[in-house]
Amino acid sequence: MSVLALHNVTAGYGSDAPILHGVSLSLEAGEIVSIIGPNGAGKSTAMKAVFGLLHMHGGKVMLGDEDISGVATEKVVARGVCFVPQTDNVFPNLSVQENLEMGAFILDGPLDERLAHVYGLFPPLLERRNAPAGVLSGGQRQMVAMGRALMLDPEVLMLDEPTAGLSPKYAEEIFGLVRHINGSGTPILMVEQNARQALAISHRGYVLVDGQNRHTGTGAELIADREVAEMFLGG
Repeated sequence: MSVLALHNVTAGYGSDAPILHGVSLSLEAGEIVSIIGPNGAGKSTAMKAVFGLLHMHGGKVMLGDEDISGVATEKVVARGVCFVPQTDNVFPNLSVQENLEMGAFILDGPLDERLAHVYGLFPPLLERRNAPAGVLSGGQRQMVAMGRALMLDPEVLMLDEPTAGLSPKYAEEIFGLVRHINGSGTPILMVEQNARQALAISHRGYVLVDGQNRHTGTGAELIADREVAEMFLGG
């Protein structure tokens, strides 16, 4: 059974025409799965469907064997799904540690163990734990955003463009962290414009075009696919 799946989802914003037209995808235990495609293809929209942020015209969103279609965002988070958006993903005036603590807002009791775990994953954050998140580099801010999501020890981690705007050095570092987090047992669903590198670390991938599934396969299969390479990987 998939840990997360969209089954033939047609959805959009309010009364507007649907953006997703029968999209299906799944995330299995232990996987990294990437969603790639051109701008406006519905990649990030598919993630928002998981969090009840869209009007569902049809289809289902399943978390394990539970139908969470249209369930309120806070209830989806409480069920163990965490999302790191592409923008506005830190509180710039709060310290690094305060940002991390905000990620554990639904937990009771001391946070020392969770903080130690996150600082272990992101050592640079321990050194800057008292600094306002707004003064950090782009790569370090992304670490804060990912670390805040991991404070809840999620069943599923969803990342929207985690390397957007980062230098090649920091992008490579973030991809390495994605692999490390996944290696500790967290399944990850990721939208990423840096398609070749994303597919290279992914167990499977989906290509969306115009709100519909276009290609599906393992990361290696999609990299080797001539049409995918020409359209999305730079030839």
